[in-house]
Amino acid sequence: MPSSLSNDDLYNDDILTLAASLRNGRLERPCGAARKTAKLCGSEIEIDVAMQGKLVSQCAMRVKACALGQASAAILYKNIIGASLDDICAGQEALRAMLKDGADYPSGRFGALQVLKGAGKYPARHASILLAFDAAIAAIKDSQEEIA
Repeated sequence: MPSSLSNDDLYNDDILTLAASLRNGRLERPCGAARKTAKLCGSEIEIDVAMQGKLVSQCAMRVKACALGQASAAILYKNIIGASLDDICAGQEALRAMLKDGADYPSGRFGALQVLKGAGKYPARHASILLAFDAAIAAIKDSQEEIA
């Protein structure tokens, strides 16, 4: 860990509040589902989605991750309804750029991800933070395979 930052800088009240807000659940009849694991830290997310056309109409997650991964999943969960695959891919790319390249935080639907900007200095945490987006994209793609 960089010596100029402490865990207090990384795990702030906003992140801990988001992490605590997340509730695990399942959809009775998902259109698509996916399970993703971050190999470095062992974080794991399972996600179910229901779709109405090309937009997410329902979502449920089961999350086993650090507070950063949980916070990212909570932000995704709170903003995924009405999102398209393109919306989620754009959010994922903006989040990745923020973490890895120091780019501005995502705007619009996923603007709340700004709370995770400080995690950019912790590359070992990036996979866990991106995991919910990886799982959501895979679940939506799975739902599209069901239609085809």
